[in-house]
Amino acid sequence: MSESQIWDAVDEYFTTHLCHDDEALRAALRDSEAARLPPVNVTATQGKFLQLLAQFQGARAILEIGTLGGYSTIWLARALPADGRLVTLEYAPKHAEVASRNIARAGLDTLVDLRVGAALESLPQLADENPPPFDLVFIDADKANNAHYLEWALRLTRAGSLIVVDNVVRGGRVTEADSAAPDVRGTRAAIELIGSHPRLAGTAIQTVGSKGYDGFALARVLD
Repeated sequence: MSESQIWDAVDEYFTTHLCHDDEALRAALRDSEAARLPPVNVTATQGKFLQLLAQFQGARAILEIGTLGGYSTIWLARALPADGRLVTLEYAPKHAEVASRNIARAGLDTLVDLRVGAALESLPQLADENPPPFDLVFIDADKANNAHYLEWALRLTRAGSLIVVDNVVRGGRVTEADSAAPDVRGTRAAIELIGSHPRLAGTAIQTVGSKGYDGFALARVLD
């Protein structure tokens, strides 16, 4: 088998034994594909990982930046208590329509507040509402604005909150200091902000799997 075939096989094995999906999750993927949404949703193992992180946090409030078809939203929302809240921000109305149906089918629409529009416009509006601090923030939107999203996440969290930034490896291009690509520049800015900010302690992990070579950053908000 090729390297990528091995990664796919291992992901399938882990998913089968550790990430017991159901019709709501499978339907979310089917509907996203039928609507021709970009095939960039998290994998089942990554979704379960996010869910476990939220449970480790004892999260009651979650912020997601980048909804896509709502697949990751479902995994995260299922970690919340009955009176919890998940705010998810999606730029594209078409994506939001698909996500809204998927979230409702999963029976999570009472927990999820889906907001449509540019996140850098939605985030100041959210801050103006003075919500309780979010316990976990998942950043998985346009990579050019990763550092800006991270700065907003800091404003909307508390000491002990967890911030997850997805897709930080960029196929290895994150090492290219002279890159003009917006996704690389935005990701590097976020990584360097995590490393230098006095209120953040973080790390980044490289991953392989059915989505290829990638990775994520984790940052804990300090006092």
